[in-house]
Amino acid sequence: MIAIIDYGVGNLRSVEKAFHFIGVEAQISSDKEFILNADGVVLPGVGAFADAMESLRKAGMVEVVKEVIAREKPLLGICLGMQLLFEYSEEGGERVEGLGLFKGSIKLLPSELNLKVPHMGWNSIQYKRDCLLFNGLPEVPFVYFVHSYYLTAEDKEVVIATTEYGMEFDVAIGNGKVYATQFHPEKSGEIGLTILKNWVNNVNS
Repeated sequence: MIAIIDYGVGNLRSVEKAFHFIGVEAQISSDKEFILNADGVVLPGVGAFADAMESLRKAGMVEVVKEVIAREKPLLGICLGMQLLFEYSEEGGERVEGLGLFKGSIKLLPSELNLKVPHMGWNSIQYKRDCLLFNGLPEVPFVYFVHSYYLTAEDKEVVIATTEYGMEFDVAIGNGKVYATQFHPEKSGEIGLTILKNWVNNVNS
């Protein structure tokens, strides 16, 4: 069973439906014991970083996410769920503390790039190292993005993919049992479904 953390933020139903589509049991839940006893855990998220962190705290999920990682239980962060794993965001011109599980920061896509913000739609990703998430994918896969802020990971060893949108930035990480993507696998067609299948295979291995 896959637990999708419900903390009041994120398009949870589309994530749940994607797992069901590939034949995987998944359930949206805010029950701490259910989440901690699941085979794998998904941390989704859309919207503002500060609001999401506040919602996580109010739901008592900060400790749960940290416990999931401490127990080396497979975790998949999606979009804002990836960003929350890092130290802080510069959203709104202020430093907003994140979960701090990885070193790095979240920054606004620069206006001087003269590109539309948010970065929305299909874009290719570039692999930075071999990773089980990418098994069976084409050499240049296209995935779906919706975000205005981007990750700069301090430890580039955890970065498994980047993209180009006026500049290169980090869009997927993998470290131990933790994987996370800036893009939305659940909205990325066959490519995204393959990524989810690969992650589930890791959960079951």
